[in-house]
Amino acid sequence: MTQSINRDTQLCMSLSGRPGNFGTRFQNFLYEALNLNYVYKAFTTKDLPAAIGGIRALGIRGCAISMPFKEACILLVDAMDNSAQAIASINTIVNDGGHLRAHNTDYIAIRKLIEQHGLSPDMRLALHGSGGMAKAVACAFRDAGFRHGHVVARNETTGRKLAEVSGFAWVADMSSVDAALLINVTPLGMEGPEADRLAFDRTDVERATIVFDVVALPPETPLIKLARTLGKPVITGAEVIVLQAVEQFVLYTGVRPDDTLIAKAAAHALS
Repeated sequence: MTQSINRDTQLCMSLSGRPGNFGTRFQNFLYEALNLNYVYKAFTTKDLPAAIGGIRALGIRGCAISMPFKEACILLVDAMDNSAQAIASINTIVNDGGHLRAHNTDYIAIRKLIEQHGLSPDMRLALHGSGGMAKAVACAFRDAGFRHGHVVARNETTGRKLAEVSGFAWVADMSSVDAALLINVTPLGMEGPEADRLAFDRTDVERATIVFDVVALPPETPLIKLARTLGKPVITGAEVIVLQAVEQFVLYTGVRPDDTLIAKAAAHALS
């Protein structure tokens, strides 16, 4: 039964430089399945302070934050949860009566995936990227005990900064790096102008033990397809996006769906 929108309907939203449909489809599927009086809509903005002020002023219950707003929001909220404070990056805002509290469910999702896939802290990793999501990933691995690895980023300023925060080394490219765990946290392979690009060279993938691509759409990126062809275990961005979205759903509603319903919502959102 479809929930009718009325004056008591709680609005949740997302802010992204490149809005997508996953969150809208995932969250609204669960609202309807659980008969919750919520609705979710994706937005972008060129006036971030006004957008965050609107969340507070209009009583919008929650907001997912994506690139390029994850760090810029910090000065606009009232409090930081440990998940956001630990990495100085936000991907979720929850509004409790005008009080805006920031969280980072990306970080939470990565920590869970490290545990679920049994990744050893002794592995040498190469993390390609140095943006807001890269910080969540790097710090999750840091806090899981990983000490050996490189941040691979052409931008020396952001690359060195992330390397310093996470305790890894910075390199501009993979020419001097031999890593068992490859992690892509760039837009390479994402739907759009870079959809056909590999985030790591074939030789790097051949040497690796496991490949992790944070890009969620499409779930089967060129990097993931290559790794599968070479018989390498993979972790996909679809796993990340679903886990972090579930944690956002719980923060907004106080309800945790069961695994069967989560799987149905994920299949619907990724279809």
